[in-house]
Formats: sequence, structure tokens, C-alpha cells
Amino acid sequence: MTRVLARVTALFLLLASTTAAFARDASTDPWETEIARFEAADRVAPPQGGGVVFVGSSSIRLWSTLADDFAGTRVLNRGFGGSRIADATRLAARIVLPYRPRLVVLYAGDNDLAEGRTPPQVLADVEAFVASVRHDAPATPVVFVSIKPSPARVALLPTMREANALVRAYARRTRSVRYVDVFEPMLGADGAPRAELFAPDRLHMNARGYALWTRIIAPELRR
Repeated sequence: MTRVLARVTALFLLLASTTAAFARDASTDPWETEIARFEAADRVAPPQGGGVVFVGSSSIRLWSTLADDFAGTRVLNRGFGGSRIADATRLAARIVLPYRPRLVVLYAGDNDLAEGRTPPQVLADVEAFVASVRHDAPATPVVFVSIKPSPARVALLPTMREANALVRAYARRTRSVRYVDVFEPMLGADGAPRAELFAPDRLHMNARGYALWTRIIAPELRR
């Protein structure tokens, strides 16, 4: 009896410590609140499978007109925070794969470069994201929207060009990976980011910026 009680106590303590560890992880993950909110919404109204999942950083998160801009296509916005490519990879099992998408659209990378990631590291991160999708959905195409130029990060334009070129080359040689260029269309004749496409913070886009993205990305959703 004493031995059984000891085993039960040990099991309880192990469970308690594991639960505490998960709680600590949730408290230190900057995106956990947003991800949990997605999951709660899914439990109330589960999205229909077979749509297009948009995932990535705040350029996706702030795309409030996404469903209207792609009317006639089932789209799901799973942008979160000021995230990086690695964040999307780490969380794909929670905010991409459960929806059984026919297409995944990823935008991230400028936060990565701003935090010191190199263009080859950005490429490796994109490859890791594709691998995470392919693990459970090997036939699902992934569209990478190029890193956008912005007035706030004009100093990063050369590294953005390099990272975009690496991802473009990777997409050309990789089955069902597509690259969409928004970088060049967002530059003016002088080679600088077009200020009229951006919000006052000079980093995030305004309605004109999203209208431009819609025109560029829409053909990929019809393929």
C-alpha cells in the first residue's frame, strides 16, 4: 500500500512539474496569447479545410481586409505579432497544418534581418518552414512573399535584395515552392520605397500598400 501511494505521489509530482514547465513556456513565449486566441476561435467556429492560409508577421496580421480582397477564395489570416520565419515554423503545427490548406502563403523576413539574421540564414529559415509543412502535407504548395522594402528600414535594402534573391533561386529549383516579388513594385523610380504605400510609422502598409499586394498575389491563389 505504501509503495502504491509512493508511486502515485511521484506521478502527481511529475505531472505537476510538467504542467508548471508548460506554464512557464507559455509565459515566456511572446506569441502564446495570440496563438491561444486563434485556437479558441477555432474551437468555437472550426475553419473549413482546403482554403488558403496566410501566415507570418505583422504585415499579415494587420491585413484586416484579407477576406474581402480575395473574395471568392477561402482565406484564413494567421499572422501574429512582429514574428520571424522561425516562429512560423515552430508554430506551424498549431496555426497552419490543422486547417489542411490547399495553399500556404508566408510573409516574414524583414524582422529577421532587422534583428541581425543574415540572408543565408533567412534562406535556411524558409527551407525549414517548407520542411515543416511538407512533413504533414507533402503536396501543399508554399508561396513566399518577398521581403518588402520600407522607409523605416531603408538601410536594410541591400540585405533584403540578397535574401530575396536566395529565396527566389530556392523556389525555382524546389517543387511546389513559389516566390512572389513585392519588393521591386514597392520601389519608386528613384529606387527608394514608395512612401505613399505606408502608414505613418513608415514600416507597416496602408490600404494602398495592401491593394498593391492583392494585385500581385491574387494570380497565385488562382493557380
